[in-house]
Amino acid sequence: MKRRDFVSTTSAASLAAVAGTSSGADRPSGACNLVIVHCDELNFRTLGCYRDTLSPEQEFMWGPDAVCDTPHIDSLAREGVLCTKFYAATPVCSPSRSSFVSGRYPQNTPVTNNNIPLADDVITFAHRLQDAGYATGYAGKWHLDGEGKPQWAPERDFGFADNRFMFNRGHWKQFEFVDGKPRVKARGKNGEPTYGVRGADEESFATDWLTDRAIEFIEENHEKPFAYMLSIPDPHGPDTVRAPYDTMFDDAKVRKPRTYDKDPDLAPSWAKPSKRCSWKMARYHGMVKCIDDNVGKLIASLRDRGLYDRTVVVFTADHGDMRGENGRQNKGVPMEASGKVPFVIRCPESIAADTRIDLAMNTTDFMATILGLLQVEGSGREEGRDLSGLLAGSEEIAGVDDVTFMRSTGKGSDDTTGWVAAVSSTHKLILSDRDEAWLLDLEHDPDELRNFIGDPDQEATVRHLAAKLRDYAERTGDPCLRNPHTAAELAKWT
Repeated sequence: MKRRDFVSTTSAASLAAVAGTSSGADRPSGACNLVIVHCDELNFRTLGCYRDTLSPEQEFMWGPDAVCDTPHIDSLAREGVLCTKFYAATPVCSPSRSSFVSGRYPQNTPVTNNNIPLADDVITFAHRLQDAGYATGYAGKWHLDGEGKPQWAPERDFGFADNRFMFNRGHWKQFEFVDGKPRVKARGKNGEPTYGVRGADEESFATDWLTDRAIEFIEENHEKPFAYMLSIPDPHGPDTVRAPYDTMFDDAKVRKPRTYDKDPDLAPSWAKPSKRCSWKMARYHGMVKCIDDNVGKLIASLRDRGLYDRTVVVFTADHGDMRGENGRQNKGVPMEASGKVPFVIRCPESIAADTRIDLAMNTTDFMATILGLLQVEGSGREEGRDLSGLLAGSEEIAGVDDVTFMRSTGKGSDDTTGWVAAVSSTHKLILSDRDEAWLLDLEHDPDELRNFIGDPDQEATVRHLAAKLRDYAERTGDPCLRNPHTAAELAKWT
């Protein structure tokens, strides 16, 4: 598939005609609905629409026979916008999720790691849509209420009024109803919930079960504007999936990524290979295939109700998964397979079909952007950008700053250790408390193995990104830049 470059073709007037106005309870019933499919730990290379944007050696990281077809997610991309440079503000579950729902950087939510709950005063996009007259709901993993596990229907719903099927933590594989209430179906000898997958089917497997809850919400609320977030806990580990997806793919066809055996002595602290790292993909691809089939089921339900062309559909994830690249597993680092996530949005009559945008964005941009597309006023506290004009074609890409930011996890919102990065569509400047500054050039070294910081031809790029990083630190109060070593590295280039 050859995706066309972004062209400004759709007017703001067309967008307003679809979205209506933000007049609270008086909001017209014909306003656009919103459905978000949000996955956990999804490597962007597993989706066909993203593989189509890559060179062959980047496209087939595990070999040409180790791929998963994703026709339903790809169809959303063909009918809408595919953003190729969308990053997690922090590529770990809770911090990324906090930035996605609030439009604020993790240190200001103050969820800098997976154990810190979202602050009571955080205003989410769901709050604003609820105030604008939307029926709001959420199903799936939340991971923003501390350590409760699974903890169904957290007391603090943060604007997701119907959160009966929201659970706080865990990567459970099966659900069921008992006395009309949801619970984890798989049980251990002591009766405690487990991650077991044995016996799971299309009615109980987590991805299927949660999608069914989203479809039920749509059926119950289709006569008024609605917003629903479907948070699927796959393809995060454990790498298990129900039949027939567990046998659809073959690990014998999977090749070890070419960067798997890289030299640890040539890597900074945040990119060193792990001692134990799997690169098998069969069950992971099975989980992705199940997700894609459920996206197809969700789309079909919207079509059957005549809602598909009145509903904004977003497909994304909280962070990626290295899956053996650079000898690493999971996430938490500023490298592409960890930090970059899929972001596909279909907005009927507002976004030109088959549009590709390569501008650097991140999860903090979501709240302001989706509210902008729906013509709903924000909270005024967002730190991310409203990119709705860019997506809708009323704003030229040349006028938008091609820099965003990522940061590592922290022990608390005042922790000065870790790494922080300024990211453009072609480069990453990464500073940390333990290493010299690193500049990654994604065009000349897409495997992210080489430091270009001493290349005289790259000095202007380094200084540009360093200045952006300094401004970001001042604007958001990121404590990482207060670390003496990190600050000294930044001072070399500003």
